[in-house]
Amino acid sequence: SLPAGDEPDAADLESFVDRVTQLIRSQVAGIAGNLALCAPLVLAVQTLCTLAFGVPLVGVSEAENVLRNITLLGPTALFAAFTGVLLFASSLVAGWAENWFVFHRLDSAIAWNPRIVATLGAGRAQRWAGWWRLNISGLAANVSLGVMLGMVPALAAFLSLGLDVRHVTLASGQLGAAVGALGWQVVFSAAFWWCVAGIFVIGVLNLTVSFGLAFMVALRSRGVRLKERGRIAAALRRRLLTEPLSFIVPPR
Repeated sequence: SLPAGDEPDAADLESFVDRVTQLIRSQVAGIAGNLALCAPLVLAVQTLCTLAFGVPLVGVSEAENVLRNITLLGPTALFAAFTGVLLFASSLVAGWAENWFVFHRLDSAIAWNPRIVATLGAGRAQRWAGWWRLNISGLAANVSLGVMLGMVPALAAFLSLGLDVRHVTLASGQLGAAVGALGWQVVFSAAFWWCVAGIFVIGVLNLTVSFGLAFMVALRSRGVRLKERGRIAAALRRRLLTEPLSFIVPPR
């Protein structure tokens, strides 16, 4: 990490760029894993439901609406960037929840609570407390993101703001369901491939907007001056231009 308030030297910059590259690479891997699992799983569930009950989970009209909603030929990019802001907000909630948990020593409260110890035993109570300590931020992030993804579009519609959300994992699942409803022939249509392009853009914007906002907050929290922020941005651009695959594939 960069030294707080000090001017970073070349070694500090390279180390920092390496860390940023690793973080982005891990996020890309997570997105790729979600896409590889979500769309086939939703398609399988849609197919099984049709075979078992004769009725798909997502009908033809809903599937056609999916193709209209996540196509790149529309406001998909804007909504994806807005969803990146929500992803960043969920990370703030996660950080607050973890700080609150640690500040109030809730792991110790769980581990030594007489009723919990009497019910679980001392060893299991300790493990239970440790589990919460390790997972509280992830749980808070997922729950808060789910609430925002569900509530923000409804609130925006109520206020006539014209905003919606586009999350890469949800969009891939929707496209898988649409294929199950419309049949494999839809894969040969231009509308399907515009949706595939839309999902790619959604993933890029979800990641870059949320990471960019978190990155700016991190720089400010470390007291990095504007001049040094320019050096950091230049170092990141240089890495992106000279070694673009390092943001996706681990170096050998």
